[in-house]
Amino acid sequence: MDTLYIVMPAYNEEDNIIDVVSSWYPILEGKDPASRLVVADSGSVDRTHELLEMFKKDHPQLEILSETGKQHGPKVIALYDYSIKNGADFIFQTDSDGQTLPEEFDAFWQMRHGYNGIFGHRAVRGDGKSRAFVEKVVCFLLKLYFHVKVPDANAPFRLMNAQTVAKYLPKLDKDYNLPNIMMTTYFVHYGEEYAFREVTFRPRQGGTNSINIKKIVKIGWKALGDFRRLKKAM
Repeated sequence: MDTLYIVMPAYNEEDNIIDVVSSWYPILEGKDPASRLVVADSGSVDRTHELLEMFKKDHPQLEILSETGKQHGPKVIALYDYSIKNGADFIFQTDSDGQTLPEEFDAFWQMRHGYNGIFGHRAVRGDGKSRAFVEKVVCFLLKLYFHVKVPDANAPFRLMNAQTVAKYLPKLDKDYNLPNIMMTTYFVHYGEEYAFREVTFRPRQGGTNSINIKKIVKIGWKALGDFRRLKKAM
């Protein structure tokens, strides 16, 4: 059986975390017993970590990474690295805010041997028009800088072959802020077998998003320089 690592970053998600891990944990059933649900919770100042530790007592396939840095990007990179080093065959990344649906995972899983990467496409977004606009700008910039055309570069609903992720992860600094955008770019640019599949993307199910539009603009400005640097390295 294939070993699946479901990975998700978390930050101050006490309102969502138990519902989210409870809904995703059953996905591990029927997979290799070495499969894991791994949550990177570092920097939370609410009860997120405490709740995860309580959940873990009765759910041995849950693992918690607590030394991965506070920011979303470094957490995702650390989760990918951890999965690869611990023998994952496939890595599935989603977020811990309840915006994605576990019920839509199986369709991705059934496609896993035909593609090295299957990426979600949020055709309808429940998180607002401003974020949908940001995603369109990102896709435009990727076409401009890297000559890749994608409908959604950053969806937190992606199933990837771990060996393929291992090829491209070393290209990114451990503190890089936008790893999923660049991972999508690498898959397309280097001609990996990939597919995009439409997924549901709901409004945040509780709590407050730690990344607002002001922060997105700041991250985006820095990303322009990063894109130029990463393009030169290709």
